[in-house]
Amino acid sequence: MPLLEVDDLSVAFASYTGRFKLTKLQVLQGMTLDVNSGEIVAVIGSSGSGKSLLAHAILGILPGNASTGGKIRFDGEELTTRRQQALRGKDIALVPQSVGYLDPLMRVGAQVRSSVRAGDPLGEQRAAFARYRLAQDVERRYPHQLSGGMARRVLVSMATISGARLLIADEPTPGLDPAIVQETVRQLRELADNGAGILLISHDLESVLQVADRVAVFYAGTTVEVAPAADFSQDGARLRHPYSRALWRALPQNGFEPLHGGQPQPGELPAGCLFAPRCSLATAACGAERPVMRELRNGKARCIHAT
Repeated sequence: MPLLEVDDLSVAFASYTGRFKLTKLQVLQGMTLDVNSGEIVAVIGSSGSGKSLLAHAILGILPGNASTGGKIRFDGEELTTRRQQALRGKDIALVPQSVGYLDPLMRVGAQVRSSVRAGDPLGEQRAAFARYRLAQDVERRYPHQLSGGMARRVLVSMATISGARLLIADEPTPGLDPAIVQETVRQLRELADNGAGILLISHDLESVLQVADRVAVFYAGTTVEVAPAADFSQDGARLRHPYSRALWRALPQNGFEPLHGGQPQPGELPAGCLFAPRCSLATAACGAERPVMRELRNGKARCIHAT
């Protein structure tokens, strides 16, 4: 049984336009993935594809004007609002994208120590700071006294020593030097090897492929493919969805092939396949209805042409 299951998740935001007219903007639809204990599942997609919204939906920290559909289960049980509150920061931990999650009125060492659930909090905190090349005196500083890179390393330290069963790392490495990036992904791999489930959200496909077991590809608010990380190799022919292959082949070492056009915005989505307007394989059938996610070659894809 997967540790985390996301089944047909949708998220919409309500807002008022004009004279008290309430409208709903659908930003996620058909989000589907799962994470097993001992596994790293990387989530890849361009900005606006829904990666961070997925993390916030799992944790129950969406804005008050958000409404959701579908199911999210943790350890086989549905994640209700009450259960999200009980698990957040304990069994489910977040490495947030924004360093603004640090408490501005609390020394960072104390914040990290508050995350420790087993062992000596001071010893665990200092070992984590040494691992991420933070001098010992950093523990006495407040967040505003840190550089952006230092603050991000504090957040990574806090999450990786929390003992959480599921760790959601939302873009944990931007702004870090290559050595720290390598240490961060290595530590995530070590946590997974010790039994944790890791959901690793990133723009950096090359970095996550070093440690991921599977990769979920997002486009315009939905999951278009879930594939073994090993399928991202050579010319990408083992991948199932044309968008996944386009992402892979756009990398400099894979031909640097550009993908023309842009991702559709919420409220302007095509009626059928969301990728059809940019897809060289698109036919009339692609515009008729939204493809379903189907099992295919030890992975999943949302494409009627996938083989």
